[in-house]
Amino acid sequence: MNPSDDRPRARRPLDREPALPSRVTLAPVEGRVLDPQTAITVNGVVARSTVYVGPRVLVSRSVDFDAALEVFRAVAGPLKWEVVPGPEDHRTAGLRFGVRAVELRVASGEATLAPDGWTLIQQTRAQFGNDAVRGVGLEHVVHSRGVNPYPIEMTHPVEMSHPVEMSHPVEMSHPVATYGLPGQGGRQPVAYVGPPPYRHDDAELTGRRPVVAILDTGCGAHSWLDGVVDETVTLDGRAIGYTDPATDPEEHGDLAGPLDGSIDPVSGHGTFIAGMVHQACPDADILSWRIVPSEGPLVESDWIAALSQVLELVSRHAEGRPGGRRIDVLSLSMGYYHETPEDELFDPTLRELLVELGRLGTIVVCSAGNDATSRPSFPAAFAPWSDADEPVDPSVVPVVSVGALNPNLRTDALFSNAGPWVRAWVPGAAVISTIPAFEGGLLPLARTQAYGRVRECIDPDDFRGGFAVWSGTSFAAPLLAGQLAAALAPSLGAPGEEVTTQDAVARAWTAIEKLTSIGR
Repeated sequence: MNPSDDRPRARRPLDREPALPSRVTLAPVEGRVLDPQTAITVNGVVARSTVYVGPRVLVSRSVDFDAALEVFRAVAGPLKWEVVPGPEDHRTAGLRFGVRAVELRVASGEATLAPDGWTLIQQTRAQFGNDAVRGVGLEHVVHSRGVNPYPIEMTHPVEMSHPVEMSHPVEMSHPVATYGLPGQGGRQPVAYVGPPPYRHDDAELTGRRPVVAILDTGCGAHSWLDGVVDETVTLDGRAIGYTDPATDPEEHGDLAGPLDGSIDPVSGHGTFIAGMVHQACPDADILSWRIVPSEGPLVESDWIAALSQVLELVSRHAEGRPGGRRIDVLSLSMGYYHETPEDELFDPTLRELLVELGRLGTIVVCSAGNDATSRPSFPAAFAPWSDADEPVDPSVVPVVSVGALNPNLRTDALFSNAGPWVRAWVPGAAVISTIPAFEGGLLPLARTQAYGRVRECIDPDDFRGGFAVWSGTSFAAPLLAGQLAAALAPSLGAPGEEVTTQDAVARAWTAIEKLTSIGR
């Protein structure tokens, strides 16, 4: 199946809605939940739940911004709203892809319903037709670990300040929730006693090192990753993602929430991911950019901007222009559920970005999501569907979607999303990897002294040993990304050797066919 096709499709039996996120989770980004039962509707458009920034819409660079703005103002006037164009995004200035925000405000001197992007889009469809909203979409809230209140998404269930912040406790699946508990797959310290992955010296290699890029929470200090991870790559001196050290969730474990010392939900996420890549392919060079804040939600426009910059790096390298960088594999441990994924109104920008990366020979690996549903999560669901009728284009490297296996390597993790759009399965439950040396506010259950030595129970959030156990398809994606990089390595030429785009695509396809169920 191609999710951008406009053919209507019946909902699958397991295509259930994910549980709703909490208000606390959405507050930092002014997030709202689109509820199909109460949302404004238009004939012919069947909406599904999603999470989005309420008073905002995005306009793709592929359409006439001024014309879209004129239509929006005609629709917003009777609603007593003002339409305010956001500035051009300096991060994507001059780039092929990008989006521009349009803010919605209550008109001066008026009292009315809160401005809402979904309402504006639906009213525009009703008054001017579907063509008027092509290239226009909601500002989706993208989550690095999934959109739900399951304890699997929480650091430690005991850290909850107020259970009332959970949207619907009845939606929690107890079997799925077990993965969030320390000792059953939840984030917890672990002692790793083996040797570090062996990384060959440059002189030992017969070809260049594969390059794996990560967009996540950044990467913290760790002995395994010194000299392996590069966080300094920019585009013409412009930063990709966030760079303020004061807000770095890989350096500061507790940046959000109550002042209780609890480590934030995704602090350490990027370091853990980098460690998964390094374990799978020790010889790979890793590029890491920070685009996910410590509390987790990421707005779509920031995500699109970072991907557009990454694509420009890859394009310049492929074309021999200055300032380019080679990227063999891009790992994305994030996603969202689109409200209208099965018709022609589907957002074009994200898909086109990933297709262009594939056309240049970069493999994009995407986590399937942690909601235990078959509902397509994007961008993972851009992968070729196993039940698709149309052939796959062999001249473009496809998106690779990956779900999580349990430690026994024989069964799928209960939390993992599934369906014909998930095309690979690797370990992602209770995996071990690197983590910054956080020391959270929780204390061991007991502590004493004997014979001049301190004795205590395991401190549940003392990660100064540098390693942790964690669960999520977030970690299956970098593992597969590293495995794909390792599969590519033998075919890579010398560091300065020129490679055509066609050769890069062919090599990528060979690795994909070796490690996934996707075939040409």
